[in-house]
Amino acid sequence: MPGAPRVGLFATCLTDTFFPATARAVVRLLERLGCTVEFPMEQTCCGQMHYNTGYRDAARPLAADYARTFAGYDAVVAPSGSCGGMIREVHPELHGSAPAFTHTYELSEFLVDVLGVTDVGAYFPHRVTYHPTCHSLRMLGVGDKPLELLRAVRGIDLVALPEAESCCGFGGTFAVKNADTSTAMLGDKMRCVLDTGAEVLSAGDNSCLMHIGGGLSRLRTGVTTLHLAEILASTEEEPWAPTR
Repeated sequence: MPGAPRVGLFATCLTDTFFPATARAVVRLLERLGCTVEFPMEQTCCGQMHYNTGYRDAARPLAADYARTFAGYDAVVAPSGSCGGMIREVHPELHGSAPAFTHTYELSEFLVDVLGVTDVGAYFPHRVTYHPTCHSLRMLGVGDKPLELLRAVRGIDLVALPEAESCCGFGGTFAVKNADTSTAMLGDKMRCVLDTGAEVLSAGDNSCLMHIGGGLSRLRTGVTTLHLAEILASTEEEPWAPTR
């Protein structure tokens, strides 16, 4: 990928609707690293909710739309291991091969594997723990890439999360269909977060952060949930500041 890579940002439904600060952070971060970033307005849902609920035929046109919308980019970056896994692993089954599918990366993958950087020039003087999300670990296999990036952040106090690889209990419609089980899993995850004494819980998926953050907020714990992109976009000149 010689020169400044032309990157398409796939914001994802959840981020676009509820967490636009994450999408803006991805743009700031990638532009700081020399990428040309574009947000194609034609993008829609990746179809994961449809597919996982059994409506696979309804997901097919969404996969086709993704292939058209993101054709021609050097890479597509998604701030979500969940949606990234859907695109890379399931879209070919629904639509057939397309360059946009193979060129889609979860954010930490793109930074470490494609751009070849772990120190992105970030500054974040807070105590942070990190939750590795299920799809990023088990579907995409991102491994420790997010932690490599966080360890290089200046000022950070990064603490390990006990039972980190346990699911938070969200799972999209799983949390609705199996509410009691989901709530029990959430309780276990919150206990682990609180045991770290962290000010901030970070992850690479806003879906998990929404689930865990909702529980932490209802208990008035004072722990903030923040997407990995927003930590990596924070600099000494433009530091992250809590909005609530």
